Amino acid sequence: MGMTIAEKIIAAAAGVDSVKPGDIHTVKLDRLMSNDGTTHLTVDMYNNKLKNPRIADARKLVFIVDHNVPADNPKTAASQKKMRDFARENKIDFWEGKGVCHQIMMEHYVCPGELIFGADSHTCTYGALGAFGTGVGCTDFLYGMVTGTSWVLVPETVKFNLVGRLPEGVYPRDLMLTIIGEVGANGCNYQVMEFTGEGAGTFSVNDRMVLCNLAVEAGAKTGIFEADEAALEYLRERGREPKAVFTSDPDAVYVREYTFDLSKIQPVVARPDFVDDVVPAKDVCGVKIDEAFLGSCNNGRIEELRVGAELLKGRKVADSVRFLVVPASLEVYRQALKEGLIDIFMEAGAIVMNPNCSVCWGSCQGVIGENEVLISTGTRNFKGRAGHPSSKVYLGSAATVTASAIAGEIALAN
Repeated sequence: MGMTIAEKIIAAAAGVDSVKPGDIHTVKLDRLMSNDGTTHLTVDMYNNKLKNPRIADARKLVFIVDHNVPADNPKTAASQKKMRDFARENKIDFWEGKGVCHQIMMEHYVCPGELIFGADSHTCTYGALGAFGTGVGCTDFLYGMVTGTSWVLVPETVKFNLVGRLPEGVYPRDLMLTIIGEVGANGCNYQVMEFTGEGAGTFSVNDRMVLCNLAVEAGAKTGIFEADEAALEYLRERGREPKAVFTSDPDAVYVREYTFDLSKIQPVVARPDFVDDVVPAKDVCGVKIDEAFLGSCNNGRIEELRVGAELLKGRKVADSVRFLVVPASLEVYRQALKEGLIDIFMEAGAIVMNPNCSVCWGSCQGVIGENEVLISTGTRNFKGRAGHPSSKVYLGSAATVTASAIAGEIALAN
């Protein structure tokens, strides 16, 4: 029986010829990433709970401070210092103030064929390069850090066949929110979402990151694309080589299959407080907003900033709106500066922030108050996600968010 891409990666990591859904295997990890959300807890367990603490291979570890940058209070400063000192003492790659963890990982580390654990749920982003990335808690991260291994229950795979092309003014984020709206927030629980078909081949690596990043919002273990020439070119530009390039076998078994005609996708919005409450954007036009956010590990790359700047050029952010623009990494920020996009944002009245999780994390920048409304390119819209429990978060594309910032209410780009 054939295997899917995800199954082949797990088999290789387990050192076996084949695996099937439901099997449990011990696997060697290619890389582990942890951010300032939980690393201080991992460090405490390492120092205080282990009899013989050791790190299996510090070269495989990456620590990234991105959730509260710069530190917003003494407690945050202390946890980040603990992380910083531990990384220095153990020669762990350490990033601070350089961007969101998943963007940094994609720019500098991830390679096709790798099995990567990250102490963050959106580690599934790495499937855009044909890697198996998945989020784990800090206890599982600690075990992987000290042994270099972990265990995996082989997940089933769901095939998402993409055909055609997206219309002008419609974006991969509209597609992924549409998919989540159809399958549901629990529709792919502990399954792999494999994106394939002729339509998948039209997507850039950035586009693929958008889809894989939100796979966890459908309950998925990870999302994944085949590492085709576009992915390999992305690697070559950054001086990296794939560990392995896997494709799904013709006789691979999928638990379900869906087909999405990209030409029929339209701008959509996820309404508060559920990511799968997805409706056409036109259905919520006119809802007054207090804040708009363009950024995050899902939609803060140069492509999204270009979309936003193009819409803002020669226009102004509504007086009643705070529009926060947050590049996903220093690399993205510098490119935006080079292209003059930052000038456009600032001249229009937007607030341009340093690269970090920012409003998507909802604890250090752009926190919204009682009964306020935010439209966001972030990853989640749960109650209280970005501030007061009575506040409301709508999710949309960079185009919809920017058009809304200009209008002062949810609006379609034109």
